[in-house]
Amino acid sequence: MRIGVLGVQGAIEEHVSVLSRLVGAENVLVVRDRNELEKVGALIIPGGESTTISRLLVKNKLFARVKALGREGFPILGTCAGLISLAKQGDEQVGRTGQKLLGLLDVKVKRNAFGRQKDSFEAPINISVLGEKPFTGVFIRAPMVERVLDKGKVKILAKFNNKTIAVQQGNILATAFHPELSGDARFHNYFLSMV
Repeated sequence: MRIGVLGVQGAIEEHVSVLSRLVGAENVLVVRDRNELEKVGALIIPGGESTTISRLLVKNKLFARVKALGREGFPILGTCAGLISLAKQGDEQVGRTGQKLLGLLDVKVKRNAFGRQKDSFEAPINISVLGEKPFTGVFIRAPMVERVLDKGKVKILAKFNNKTIAVQQGNILATAFHPELSGDARFHNYFLSMV
């Protein structure tokens, strides 16, 4: 089964590199249109600029199909901007830009919750589904889950400084940080276990 990385904008090559090491380059496809989306069994929405990603999902006629697939149980991982794209609700920045959200995660997100680009940092995170060894979270203009809207559906996987930074809702997995930049493939392996 091929794993797709949404290829409209953002940290595409970094995810492709990690996945290629884990499943082989022949099993990784950069997805830019509906035809390519139909060739994969799971999708990663990378970090980048979430408003741009949203607009390009619509422009490339991917938005409705990704949303439908997510509702049907198709595994999707969203990192950083991908978390924002997957959310049901956004903050005032999301409203101001008119960003369309996929609404697949019953959460409200806050953009740039840890500051701007100059405030980027790395920190050890405890993520129980990955084992006892801390995972290095790479935070770049990172969002956070401001509120879980349905506690019966959404499982919180990790917090940092009391801010929710990783969640799972069935087939949907999302992080505020960039696991593809950590040098640690455990988060990608966890996602692959869902496929």
